[in-house]
Amino acid sequence: MPAMPAYFVRDILEIERQCLPDAQPPLMERAGCAAAGDAARLIAHRPGPVLVVCGPGNNGGDGFVLARELRRSGREVAVVFAGDSTRLPRDAARAHAEYRGAGGETLTDLPPAPEGGWALVVDALFGIGLQRPIEGRIRDWIDTLNALPSLRLAIDIPSGLEADTGRVLGACLRATRTTTFIALKPGLLTLDGPDYCGEISLHRIGIEAAAHVPPVGHRVDARLFAAHLAPRPRNTHKGMHGDACVLGGSPGMAGAALLAARAALWLGAGRIYACLLDPAATGIDPGQPELMLRPASQMPERPSAIAAGPGLGTSEAAERSLQTAIHCGIPLLLDADALNLVSLRPALADAVKARQAATLLTPHPAEAGRLLGTGTDAVQANRIAAATEIARNYRAFTVLKGCGSVIATPDGRWFINTTGNPGMASAGMGDVLSGLALALLAQGWHAEAALICAVHLHGAAADQLADDGIGPVGLTAGETIPAARGLFNTWLRTAETAGKQA
Repeated sequence: MPAMPAYFVRDILEIERQCLPDAQPPLMERAGCAAAGDAARLIAHRPGPVLVVCGPGNNGGDGFVLARELRRSGREVAVVFAGDSTRLPRDAARAHAEYRGAGGETLTDLPPAPEGGWALVVDALFGIGLQRPIEGRIRDWIDTLNALPSLRLAIDIPSGLEADTGRVLGACLRATRTTTFIALKPGLLTLDGPDYCGEISLHRIGIEAAAHVPPVGHRVDARLFAAHLAPRPRNTHKGMHGDACVLGGSPGMAGAALLAARAALWLGAGRIYACLLDPAATGIDPGQPELMLRPASQMPERPSAIAAGPGLGTSEAAERSLQTAIHCGIPLLLDADALNLVSLRPALADAVKARQAATLLTPHPAEAGRLLGTGTDAVQANRIAAATEIARNYRAFTVLKGCGSVIATPDGRWFINTTGNPGMASAGMGDVLSGLALALLAQGWHAEAALICAVHLHGAAADQLADDGIGPVGLTAGETIPAARGLFNTWLRTAETAGKQA
């Protein structure tokens, strides 16, 4: 089974267009009933009435179906309608008429909360087609709804969230749960989406999206790299697991390179070289003596893979070392100051683009803005577009880090990772990610699988630590390294067991 696809709005609309003529029951009926089922489960043990706030389009129509179904089940329902029934789209008009025909009434403004509060607030104001900022009365409604001590269910997407990007358009309903239809939308998974969607419940409503529009985007899960999860043979030695080289560690920043090197060691690379630009750096890492420390000018002649950038700096020596690394015909990961130098030096950028061996880029939004010649705000306004443009321009597998990290391939495909937590917003996390990906590259993983696995594993390790009470506040980059090793070995054992049972 492939990983779960995610679609832009234009593709969802095309899927709906192809399905509408023959859909029985109609898609709106299916969606509204699915949302009603989620609502009923949310409040199964909660007394009190339900408030449904319906907008002027098809999302409002879904809300009317939900309200009708909840009333049929015996729930008291209050419906607020922010529209004109004579101007509703056809299916929404039918849903409105059926709700009214079943005895339902509509209000034109939010009613006072009843004694004991609402059991549930349902957001059916705006769906995935919203493009303009929410203002005026509706914005006031959303602010009021967000302040209520109630569970909140969003239909398809929280009102005010841009479905393609995850941007908040003026104001946004903060949902406890989002019931979405047909397929995932990227805005649910990245930027502000995870802060507003709550738990996501996907209902395909009888539609197999990929049969109508082949997906180019997916949510990351282990199925994307499962084929690489193979146990090592018993007859093995360290030379079979690659030589990993970390290039960085300018004066005052040796720790960044050592974090990356330690991560590469703990994820199984055979030999790890930490090649440092700081002439005062010691020849040994007391906390990890297995690492081989040496000056940056003495990089091994032919390592299996290189990660350049952790603590690299932007000095002339750093630039010379980076140039050497770029011209090596082996897999290369560029992070931090390596990316900054590439964005500053056109000759380095051209050399990266001309590489024949695999290239991985791991920018955060500010570094991505420099690579694109724009800025952080422009990158965050459309994270998928930014990641795919970098991947295409530099012919590199790219991860745009952040909430819902976006991984893009040179051929235009993209993936959104949903592991990780706010504890990862701390020093050195990017260096650890570089080391994890480097270890997999050194062990012969394909660049795409190595990057996807490293991003997913790093976030999952941080989540496991948070679940154990180690974070999110105060979580350190170094703590994620042993957690990632443990989780990775668990994945390997699971894959081995599954293989024996197949």
